[in-house]
Amino acid sequence: MYKYTIARQLATKKVITNRGDEVGKLSDLMIDEGSGEIEHLLVELDRESKFIKKAEGKDRIIKIPYSAVTAVSDVFIVDEREIETAEAAPAN
Repeated sequence: MYKYTIARQLATKKVITNRGDEVGKLSDLMIDEGSGEIEHLLVELDRESKFIKKAEGKDRIIKIPYSAVTAVSDVFIVDEREIETAEAAPAN
C-alpha cells in the first residue's frame, strides 16, 4: 500500500542518520521522469554537520540516494553508510 503526501509537506524536513547525527534539511528531490519514483534527496548540509566535506562550493548540497532512506516521519532517517558514498549535487 502506498502512502501519498504533498511535496510541500516534505520541504525543509530535517535529515538525520540512523545514528542520530543531523545531516541537514531537505532541499529538493530528484525524480525519475519515466517512473515518477524518487531517485535522490538533495540535502542542504548544516554548517556543523560532519558530512560538510562532501559538499563542494558554497551551496553545501549533497545528493543522497533514496535507497538510503530508512524512515520518514517528522524527519528523514537515512543510513549513514550510504552518505559516505554520497556526492556533491551538481550546480544549477
